[in-house]
Amino acid sequence: MATPDDFRRIALGMNDTTASAHMGHPDFRVNGRIFSTLRTDREWGTVGMVVFTPDQQARFIEEHPASFQPENGAWGGAGCTRVRLDTVDDETLGEALTLAWQNISSKAPAKRSRRKPASGTTHPARKHR
Repeated sequence: MATPDDFRRIALGMNDTTASAHMGHPDFRVNGRIFSTLRTDREWGTVGMVVFTPDQQARFIEEHPASFQPENGAWGGAGCTRVRLDTVDDETLGEALTLAWQNISSKAPAKRSRRKPASGTTHPARKHR
């Protein structure tokens, strides 16, 4: 059985990982991209999420059905996988987080978007002249 602290420790042990927040819950990023998150689930308490490829997701669900499930909707179909901390062991969690980190670290850094204000408006941080 893993704890949220175990999840954080393993995730933050990956090279160049930063902790941040997304939609009100902690996330872990490399190159500005999320590879895992922690959140509260009504049924299971605190759960993790890892970003797998669909093939990795299928393998983990087959090998560890009590610990891994696809997230709901399109996210799950794309490989986002829920991790039950109350059933997963540290070795399996470490493998899952390592794969998720590798999947995301191999991608180009996330671009920072700078949205243009709608026509006729000014950016709130800019002063009018």
